[in-house]
Amino acid sequence: MSDDTYGARNGSRSPAFEPVRVPVRIAVAGAGLRGSAYARTAAAAGDAVITAVAEPDRERRERFAAEHGIPPENVFTDWADLAAAPKLADAAIVATQDGEHVGPAVALAKAGYHLLLEKPMATTEADCAAIVEAAECSGVMLAVCHVLRYTSYTARIKELIADGRLGDVVSVQHLEPVGWWHQAHSYVRGNWRREEESSPMLLAKACHDVDWLVYVMGALPERVSSFGELVHFRAENKPAGAASNCLDCPVENTCPYSAPRLYNSCLGDPAKELWPLSAVTTDHTPAGIERALREGPYGRCVYECDNDVVDNQVVAFDFGGGRTATLTMTAFTPLDFRKTRIMGTRGYLEGDGRTLAVLDYTTETWEHLDATEAGAGPDASAADGHGGADARLVEAFAAAVATGDGSRILSDPRESLAGHRVVWAAERARHTGTVQDIRPAL
Repeated sequence: MSDDTYGARNGSRSPAFEPVRVPVRIAVAGAGLRGSAYARTAAAAGDAVITAVAEPDRERRERFAAEHGIPPENVFTDWADLAAAPKLADAAIVATQDGEHVGPAVALAKAGYHLLLEKPMATTEADCAAIVEAAECSGVMLAVCHVLRYTSYTARIKELIADGRLGDVVSVQHLEPVGWWHQAHSYVRGNWRREEESSPMLLAKACHDVDWLVYVMGALPERVSSFGELVHFRAENKPAGAASNCLDCPVENTCPYSAPRLYNSCLGDPAKELWPLSAVTTDHTPAGIERALREGPYGRCVYECDNDVVDNQVVAFDFGGGRTATLTMTAFTPLDFRKTRIMGTRGYLEGDGRTLAVLDYTTETWEHLDATEAGAGPDASAADGHGGADARLVEAFAAAVATGDGSRILSDPRESLAGHRVVWAAERARHTGTVQDIRPAL
């Protein structure tokens, strides 16, 4: 895909869309946190009616069906049964586990459903390409959940660049602050802890950020290099005297990764009870938490898990013509909005996900801009809808389906596939200690 294609599609257009007048019908494959959140957001906004669900976990399936009033004949344990049934919706949300995206995405596309596909698209390049091909051959829209594109914060940055406020963008520094407890929850104890069972962390967590950098730069990189590894959450860093389970540990009260402290602190906070606590237990009581930590994976000592994904990684991008960008993804921060510095020939920008500070070199003056989403919560996490980004994404997708106007979706399938290929190139670079020239592949 050429740079011109990116420049034409991804200009400074604001992601604000007129409301959808006739709700679209949406089926959901995978009623976990993300699938439930997107469905709830769409239904609450009046953008959609949730008409069907496929979810193997009985408790999640029944809870989801009850919440949306789905009749029993439209409730399935397997996505294959949903895809084989007479068409029950205009579109489908695919939010199964990362390694299980390709099956439902391909089958539902072939059945004529427009797709809202949780990131990453899939865990292999072949599976991602198969999903894109199925969508294109079936003539359905495919929106990958690159939520960072949809914030008013991102739209404002794109506008500033398009208006020439920064001149030519020469370099970008971008930080993905994963958060110390989020790393422990999701990537040490949780479902995304092992590459072979999910994907590299750069794909599972930061394909958002790679996509965002491509979007802001208006082009794909030409070369990429990367460094990083699992630094801290290793057996040799286990404190003296620590136990295998936090509930039995004599040093638990001094450990920053204490599971009892983390999950008990969620009680009484609706957002935190939704996530991360609901991933641990549906019994939101001290007794329920204690039982889950004793019987499940989330009480394990972080130094005795079978995790192997990185906890610190840096990626360097060469966009050609001397233009560069860096991405740092690290566990050792608060969980917060991304932080970005953009260096241009006429101006400089610093952003923290909520506010922007812009320096004009000619006048030597700073302008401070509020770029928060109206009504958005203060939290950068999935529990708070990524600061309003989830709502904007769902709004855009529903509007695209309702009107047939795919331009409302801010990334097309080929763009998403190309961005994923950048991630895999960065991982090849990290594992081989090389600089990967990715121009021929993209």
